[in-house]
Amino acid sequence: MDILEFKEAILKLGLDVSEDKLNKLERYYELLIIWNQKINLTAITEKKQVYLKHFYDSLTLVKAIDLNKVNSLCDLGTGAGFPGVVLKIFFPNLKLTLVDALSKRIKFLEVLVKELNLEDVDLVHMRAEEYGRLYRECFDVVTARALTSFSVLLEFSASLLKINGHLIAMRGLNDSASGLSALKVLNLKINNIVCFELPGGGGQRTLIDVQKISKTSLKYPRRYAEIKKKSL
Repeated sequence: MDILEFKEAILKLGLDVSEDKLNKLERYYELLIIWNQKINLTAITEKKQVYLKHFYDSLTLVKAIDLNKVNSLCDLGTGAGFPGVVLKIFFPNLKLTLVDALSKRIKFLEVLVKELNLEDVDLVHMRAEEYGRLYRECFDVVTARALTSFSVLLEFSASLLKINGHLIAMRGLNDSASGLSALKVLNLKINNIVCFELPGGGGQRTLIDVQKISKTSLKYPRRYAEIKKKSL
């Protein structure tokens, strides 16, 4: 996906394309490649593929939710900032929290956020389940891109969501059936499932919109050893 194809594709998503946003993405790409030589951020480095499978893919979240109406968003296991930083570039209204367990990635994100002059971005070096135990009912939206199994992601996310908040799980194939029992335990429900193909045969994607309908029990999320031993 070259720049022209990228612009055309995001216009079809209903997003505004400005030179400032494109310049920020270009700088993002440059920093990603520089830092990827020092730490493992991504296996995808060819520019056209980064624009398709990282930048465009991140923005497809808008197929599931209107981010103009969202105040706070948490990106769990953000890695190199996908989808959170890309969303922030296009939706500066978001109060963004990026959570990752690897300190080296957080250092990259510190540089990235500063270079792109992004405001209202909190960077958190912590495991997802630990963060979920400490910060309850803080976010309108939680998202994660292929972080873990769907049932485990539900447990990581439920406590973080405000009541009526949404988890938008960004998946490859639709694996929502694996979380049916967890939904009931965690007081969640599936609102919608959006399946689509990335342009140019770039692969199948699924967005699972999960809504929190009432409070999550204080015993969730459990410690990782318990989650690993037996998922909900």
